[in-house]
Amino acid sequence: MFSFFRRKPAATPAPAPAATPLPPEPTAAPVAPVERIAPSAPVAFEAAPAIAPSPAPAHAPAPEPAPSGGLIGSALVKAMDVPVAPPPVAPERQGWMNRLTAGLRKTGSNIAQVFTGGQIDDQLYEELESALLLADTGVSATQHLLDEVKRKVASTGATRPVQVKNILGDALAQLLKPLEKTLVIGERQPTVIMVAGVNGAGKTTSIGKLTKHLADEGASVLLAAADTFRAAAREQLTIWADRNTVEIVSQEGGDPAAVSFDAVNAGRARGKDVVIVDTAGRLPTQLHLMEELRKIKRVVQKAQPDAPHEVLLVIDGNTGQNALAQVKAFDNALGLTGLVVTKLDGTAKGGVLAAIAQEKPVPVYFIGVGEKLQDLETFNAREFSLALLG
Repeated sequence: MFSFFRRKPAATPAPAPAATPLPPEPTAAPVAPVERIAPSAPVAFEAAPAIAPSPAPAHAPAPEPAPSGGLIGSALVKAMDVPVAPPPVAPERQGWMNRLTAGLRKTGSNIAQVFTGGQIDDQLYEELESALLLADTGVSATQHLLDEVKRKVASTGATRPVQVKNILGDALAQLLKPLEKTLVIGERQPTVIMVAGVNGAGKTTSIGKLTKHLADEGASVLLAAADTFRAAAREQLTIWADRNTVEIVSQEGGDPAAVSFDAVNAGRARGKDVVIVDTAGRLPTQLHLMEELRKIKRVVQKAQPDAPHEVLLVIDGNTGQNALAQVKAFDNALGLTGLVVTKLDGTAKGGVLAAIAQEKPVPVYFIGVGEKLQDLETFNAREFSLALLG
């Protein structure tokens, strides 16, 4: 089961009266601690193989302390000709990491080719700059990453391209870190989530996936089919509602703001945990249509003054720098609280998240790499960096 959100913590129960102590158990003879030997080679994105415990030889040096953080670590600083193993990935995220790495392969392979040479020189930096720009990292983020890489190469004394790759991974993870955020459900009842996006970005499908995961976590969800201009959207959302056995408020050809108003009121009356409002697809250049989104937000606030609590934008990862333009336009119109980035599979433009982090750091709640339910997951900066540079 995927954990897509955390609930507001419940009140702490009163402590139970102390129980009568039991007689002590007989103590067993102490067991001497067993020292384990670390694997001899790093294994990327897979659990390290178990190694039978054996005593270390008397002449073995004391183990190095664990790295303090990041992808570089003390091994890279102290032994520059030894590649550094990335931090381990939690076992429950291993399947997702495999899918994410596969989805970002086109972007990652283009960048990885830069590090196949034998030395660090101006040509390597020029090729890295070109690869990052082609990945739609953006001029500002590309310059930031190059400056960080050059600075760390100079400070650590790196001599091999593979070490530059590790340094780039650390710099990218640090740049993306501010985008991490957890979706919180339960501080308001209902939590009203308004979802926007251009046609074709995967907005309605993402809502359906999110609804499924919320329902699986025990949250009661009500959907508002406010995308009334496109009949297929209402029908598609109805299918997701039936599949997830959640309620839906819809009107054929009705006013989107009126549908949203009715849905929020229904969610409050029925004690729902979450109300998700699916708005019509909008191009940010269509000002009159963007104004309709503002109207929906105002009407939702009339139904529940502190709503919407989340305003999410779904963007297509294939659109590259255009996705950044959408983030800026929708944020100016609605005040975005989070992003859902879809269709990162099969694109060579996965670096657009770096551009967003550098120029418009709106949090990224979820990223998707396919059409299946499990292909939408929470965003983690370190995992994304590892998968991108794999």
